[in-house]
Amino acid sequence: MDLMEAPAVMDIEASGFGAGSYPIEVGFVAPSGGPFCSLIQPLPEWRHWDAKAEALHGISREILHSKGRSPLWVAAELNQRLAGQIVYCDGWGHDYSWLGRLFDAAELQPAFRLQDIRVLLSDAEAAQWHELTQTVRQEQQLRRHRASTDARVLQLSLLRLRSGDGAPARKEPGSRCAPDQPSMSPPR
Repeated sequence: MDLMEAPAVMDIEASGFGAGSYPIEVGFVAPSGGPFCSLIQPLPEWRHWDAKAEALHGISREILHSKGRSPLWVAAELNQRLAGQIVYCDGWGHDYSWLGRLFDAAELQPAFRLQDIRVLLSDAEAAQWHELTQTVRQEQQLRRHRASTDARVLQLSLLRLRSGDGAPARKEPGSRCAPDQPSMSPPR
C-alpha cells in the first residue's frame, strides 16, 4: 500500500491539558504524504500554560508569539487544504476540542471533518496500535513530539497495519516545523 491510499492525518500540540488549554501547533499529512505545519500565535485571553507540555513538545510561549500565525490564518489554511475531507487523529477528544477553539477564535467553521483514527482499526489492530506507533517513531528516529511528525507517524503506522508488512518503515523526512522556525507549505 502506498501513501496515495492513506487518509489525511492530523495532530495538534497544545498548551497543556484540561480547562483553558489551547492549540499551539497544528500539522497534518495529506493522503499524498505532503506535510503541513504551523505554529499558532495565542490570543491574549489564552493564558493556560503547562511547563510539562512545553518540555514534551519543546515550543515556548516566546516562539509562539514571534513565529506563530494568527488563528484566522491557520484555520483558513486548514479549510483550503482539507476542504471536503475526513481527517483522522489519534487523540480525538482533545484534538476536537482544540480544533474547535481554533476555529471559534477565527470565527470560521471547519470545511473538513475530524474523525478518530480508531474507526479505521479492527480490534486486533487497535490492540497493536500503541506499540506499533512507538516502533515507527523509533524507526523514523523522531525524538520530538511535533504536530506534523506525529501525524506522519500515525499515517505510516496505519499503512503498515493495512499492508500487513512487519518490515521497518523507510525513513521519512522529519518535521519541517522547528521550534525556532515554523515551516509551512507555501500558500496555494
